[in-house]
Amino acid sequence: MNYNDAAMPGELVPIRRQYLRIKQQYPEAVLFFRLGDFYETFEEDARTASRVLEITLTSREMGKGHRLPMAGIPAHALEHYLAKLVSQGYKVAICEQLTPPGKGLVEREVVRVVTPGTLMEPALLPGRANNYLAAVVGEGETAGLAYADISTGEFATAQLPGERLLAELERLRPAEILTPKDWDVDLPGLGMSLTRREEAWFDREEGERLILSHFGATTLEPFGCAHLPQAVRACGALLRYLGETQKGALPQLARLFTYSPDGFMALDSFTRRNLEVLASLSLTGPSLLSVLDLTRTAMGHRLIKKWLSQPLLDPEAIRVRQEGVEWFFRNAIPRARAGALLKEMVDGERLTSRILTGLATPRELLALRESLEAVPRLGEALATSPFAGAIKPCPEASELTGRAVATEAGMTIRPGFSPELDELRSSSQSAREYLSSLEQRERERTGIKALKVGYNQVFGYYIEVTRPHLSRVPSDYIRKQTLTGAERFITAEVKEYETLILHAQERIQEMEQQLYQQVLKQLSAYADGLLSLARALAEVDVYLALGEVAARYGYTRPEIDDGYVIDIKGGRHPVVERLLEGEFVPNDTLLSRQDCQLIILTGPNMAGKSTYLRQVGLIVLLAQLGSFVPAERARIGLVDRLFTRVGLYDEISAGRSTFMVEMVETAHILHQATPRSLILLDEIGRGTSTYDGLAIARAVAEFIHSHPALGARTIFATHYHEMVDLARYLPRARNFNVAVSEEGGKVVFLRRVIPGGADKSYGIHVAELAGLPRAVTSRAREILKDLEREKPRPRRQRPEQLPLLAPKSEVEEELKKLDIDGLSPLEAITRLYELKKKAEDKTSA
Repeated sequence: MNYNDAAMPGELVPIRRQYLRIKQQYPEAVLFFRLGDFYETFEEDARTASRVLEITLTSREMGKGHRLPMAGIPAHALEHYLAKLVSQGYKVAICEQLTPPGKGLVEREVVRVVTPGTLMEPALLPGRANNYLAAVVGEGETAGLAYADISTGEFATAQLPGERLLAELERLRPAEILTPKDWDVDLPGLGMSLTRREEAWFDREEGERLILSHFGATTLEPFGCAHLPQAVRACGALLRYLGETQKGALPQLARLFTYSPDGFMALDSFTRRNLEVLASLSLTGPSLLSVLDLTRTAMGHRLIKKWLSQPLLDPEAIRVRQEGVEWFFRNAIPRARAGALLKEMVDGERLTSRILTGLATPRELLALRESLEAVPRLGEALATSPFAGAIKPCPEASELTGRAVATEAGMTIRPGFSPELDELRSSSQSAREYLSSLEQRERERTGIKALKVGYNQVFGYYIEVTRPHLSRVPSDYIRKQTLTGAERFITAEVKEYETLILHAQERIQEMEQQLYQQVLKQLSAYADGLLSLARALAEVDVYLALGEVAARYGYTRPEIDDGYVIDIKGGRHPVVERLLEGEFVPNDTLLSRQDCQLIILTGPNMAGKSTYLRQVGLIVLLAQLGSFVPAERARIGLVDRLFTRVGLYDEISAGRSTFMVEMVETAHILHQATPRSLILLDEIGRGTSTYDGLAIARAVAEFIHSHPALGARTIFATHYHEMVDLARYLPRARNFNVAVSEEGGKVVFLRRVIPGGADKSYGIHVAELAGLPRAVTSRAREILKDLEREKPRPRRQRPEQLPLLAPKSEVEEELKKLDIDGLSPLEAITRLYELKKKAEDKTSA
């Protein structure tokens, strides 16, 4: 669509020229053009609005030969229609009238562009969750990331290895991502809106200029990104985008936090999903977040999600958090008092942002005042806590709000705040009182007892006299309207008072709006204090929630150190134990790089292997979050990366089978894990044939155990009983199994992890529990017996000592033929396992 005036035939009316000029500046957005009490859309925008919003498509004459498609919405219903368009991925430019209607063309300009990542309206925001706009850029193997939530004022940046960018974006789940047009970045399946801009938007020097200009600074050193060029580029692009789309919305980004992902435990998307950290795999079931989130405020809810997604790697920082949790754990009465007061707190982060942008409503300010008045009482309840000093009231904001904002219905500004406004109200009230007493005075003056004084929006105030009394109407009455049984009149005096009332009312409304905006600007001066208070309340809320969880569910404080030992006594799965209501069976775990680095966990399906794996991962995650953990006691040597391969599913939409998904995730783990990582693997190799699966499972376990750059602490759950042989020749491998009991031909799952390997899978027993017909399970037993007779399991025998000059073996010849340089580590270990197996088979034969 060409929006140049010259391209349009015929004469253009001024409003049409104005529309075209504005639309040309925002070609990507649906333009909501304010006309009186409506926002109108034209041409293609009107067709889009009519289709998406399900509103009538009409037309309007806008100059000779220019009848244009048009669709409009009432201005008071803006949020409702914005939500529909933005949810469909559209951007909306809101063009307001800047001058009151009068002679000549009303001035209009776009005041903001609403995009998925720049929402401010409470009705459009995703509940209590963050709504991030992110900017990403990369060069070589390094990426820059900046993100902001303009509804809360959060603004952060990082420079990170390219392979960690996707994990960070999956952690943040931004609603909109800003990228260079020519940057070929793969962001699969994130479901986020992409906005592409020219490369010049991501210029390093321009980025530095925008950051310094925004904060009024002379150097980037205080922000921690002076030597992070990719982070600076991303920050600059984000600030420019917000400056162009959110006029007046930048002040709430009052500080820039530069962080390094290396300061937090790495949790990839597989791990977050497999451990059900933020959401259940079943979508409707409980998650770790749902168990821990006893927060009372929206700020606390957002913060606990952030902590769950970024477990710490600094033992001292973890211990600081533990102190906060322990205080609430041990102080039940202050915990209850503080919890009750926190429920009264508004979302201070979002409300402060709305104050800064002039969008906060009087009702929101009254709620803010109530919250601020509760803060001193909260400070008293927390007087002996480790964070008492962080709860700093903001009495100036409370006093201003209480003095300025009216609680009475029908007014915005409180009486006494403005003498001029009070005088106007007094004049208007006097005039109203005069008119309200007019009826009685006119009855007495005219002697007409049926005389009435009324008001409507068409004629204003009037005097109504029924027909039988018309002869007694005074000469100063001016006839205004004839009805069936009466006449309506006005007088010069009535019109004078009516004009006084209407003018006063109009002036009162205008003055209240001006004064209210003045109050918002005055409150903006306290924004830093309000935001600091909101963030302190969020921390207190999270500490209180974690302390209450610990007290309610019997959690203990774990020991955290820089060692490599994970020692858990009586550990429990924090989510599953809530579902079982006291019937959960606790289990111990001991992992170390010296004695028990690799646990081979065997046992039948449904016995609890997957629950045990997840339980260990969640306890480690909780410990490094700073929380207490569901265990009798726990000692956790720091884990830098937590990897899981748990669960069975396809990714049909991506063209991946179960086995391919399994191998992709396993490959990711083997490439990214370090000696300080924790790896939790469940049933590797099940998606292919038995021998292929066993070979891969065994090779993966050997690689993790023996590779000099790996040696990560690992629990490997498997249904391949042959895997127990690994403990015979891998010095740090140990066998454990999930115990079962056979009673009267029936299997009872004991849910207890004990030393040793399982020798049976109990698959047919599980099939019986699943409800397979007896005829099927009976036949399965017969087939199993036949298979066991036909192919007995070969016994491993210790080879006899070979003669000194023995002839070269077939295995040795095959070893000579191997292309060592062309084999990957995993292929090499798999090939070695095959040759070893061949040698053992020849020996046993």
